[in-house]
Amino acid sequence: MEEFKLKKDVIKDFARKENDTGSVEVQVALLTNRINLLTEHLKIHKKDKSSYRGLLKMVGKRKSFLRYLSKKDIERYRDLIKKLGLRK
Repeated sequence: MEEFKLKKDVIKDFARKENDTGSVEVQVALLTNRINLLTEHLKIHKKDKSSYRGLLKMVGKRKSFLRYLSKKDIERYRDLIKKLGLRK
């Protein structure tokens, strides 16, 4: 997931069933999408400290979701990080 995607497209790609917006996979994918977008923003606006703080909070939240998923179902976790291109 290198480029920015629309929210509905991310949800459609990672939903486990129809109308699924709250599963761990969808939440991690949405956070990853926002993290990538914010990282690009911060490359241009280096002194934007409030956005940087928000970025750190999102990374922490994503880390918590991934830790939960790895303990709950390791196969879903491995599939998700492979699909998102996260290194773990």
